[in-house]
Amino acid sequence: MREMTLSKEFVRQSERFLAEDFLPKVQAAIALLSEDELWWRPNPQSNSVGNMVLHLNGNVRQWIVSGVGEAPDGRQRAQEFLEQGPMPAQELIEKLENTVAEAVDVLRKMDRTTLLAKRKIQAYEVTLVQAIIHVVEHFSYHTGQIVYVAKMLKGVDTRFYDL
Repeated sequence: MREMTLSKEFVRQSERFLAEDFLPKVQAAIALLSEDELWWRPNPQSNSVGNMVLHLNGNVRQWIVSGVGEAPDGRQRAQEFLEQGPMPAQELIEKLENTVAEAVDVLRKMDRTTLLAKRKIQAYEVTLVQAIIHVVEHFSYHTGQIVYVAKMLKGVDTRFYDL
């Protein structure tokens, strides 16, 4: 019984982080940026905010929608970093919103007794717990980068943490 409660809470908190914490921060940061700023790169070795959003979309779709949910995986990872725009901010954010909604749906419907089941995602053999943790931490990492770039370019305080 305790394990089922822990499993349920783990999945619920993962959904919450993705949909209610990280996604709104990405949306707010993108709303601050012009189209040029969305695709700005500080140097050729770095990614733009637009690239990071495409990358988040691909990662969540591959690891949760396809990996956990067993939907077909058509990810073209390299393309996420080659894009240079222009792609409107609204189109980018709608893609990410739709993918996060699909991922949350997969997590809500999944059989939590299978969290230790293994799947091959990319070149890795991982449990569903590992896949979910990977997506949550990966989304958090890039959310921080996206927010940092928006704050740097705009010189604003996002006030995400006003207590």
